[in-house]
Amino acid sequence: MSDHHHHHGGGGHCQGEHDHSNDITPALQSLLYSQIDFDSITTLNEATEKGGAAIVQKTWAERLNDKPELESDADEQLLMYIPFTGQVKLHSLLLYTAPTAAAPKTVKLFKNRDDLDFSTASELSPTQTIEVPQPVAGADVFELPLNRAHWNTTTSVTLFFEDNWTDGEDDVTKVGYIGFKGQFMALNREPVSFLYEAAANPNDHVSIPGLNDIGSRVMPGQ
Repeated sequence: MSDHHHHHGGGGHCQGEHDHSNDITPALQSLLYSQIDFDSITTLNEATEKGGAAIVQKTWAERLNDKPELESDADEQLLMYIPFTGQVKLHSLLLYTAPTAAAPKTVKLFKNRDDLDFSTASELSPTQTIEVPQPVAGADVFELPLNRAHWNTTTSVTLFFEDNWTDGEDDVTKVGYIGFKGQFMALNREPVSFLYEAAANPNDHVSIPGLNDIGSRVMPGQ
């Protein structure tokens, strides 16, 4: 995993002439921020109500801000349900945490499950498991690639933060920013509308008896 970290940490330094603002445009092209259903996000074991939703609602420009920050409550585990407004194809998970041992270490991701609790999340096989690199001072967001074949037709993601880098010494996990990269797929009503028109056009509405005139349907005897 260290190689993964050095790749991301080093990437910013290799392009010394760039600052973070120059990196915003390519990232925004595939950010799924506007496709997240923020009002329906739920987080179990969060220390502050809506703390999970707050860090997902951070914009890309706010990703490195200290606050808001999601903290776990009773122990180090967090379970976040994040729905989208339609179907998406996920490419990567974006994650930022302050460079402390409270940063998450293992994240299990479940696709299209709105019924998980800590017990079921611990028992079920996840769609994918990610080992998150330990953050260091000055690091930007980790872009953690997902297996794209597993993340087509995704309507929600549940993130199970299983442990952190304290190795059991501290029962608080902290997360500063969560985002997603991928492709947004059209809502159902768009292809349905298209299919209806495609089916109707060959018949040229007028040639369908009784359908070219609303009155003929309401009063068939007239």
